[in-house]
Amino acid sequence: MTFSAFVHDKSGKRIVRVQFERPGVRGGEKDIAEGIVPGGRIDRSKGFSEEEMEQLSAYLAANEADILARARAISNPMRWMS
Repeated sequence: MTFSAFVHDKSGKRIVRVQFERPGVRGGEKDIAEGIVPGGRIDRSKGFSEEEMEQLSAYLAANEADILARARAISNPMRWMS
């Protein structure tokens, strides 16, 4: 799982983009699911089943506060200097 710093969606709302990635079947292309916090919505997926996407969405919702706190830490480049 990787996540972005805070970015703005089309409506201007601050969000964090989260990406889940795993090796594909038999060494093929990677399976990828991308979601948004807050909200925990999976908005793009390749290789994950509907059930897996529901589980990933539940994971995002359950860990939303932690993901937002971590994104906040990397969203301020001035803090990187200290």
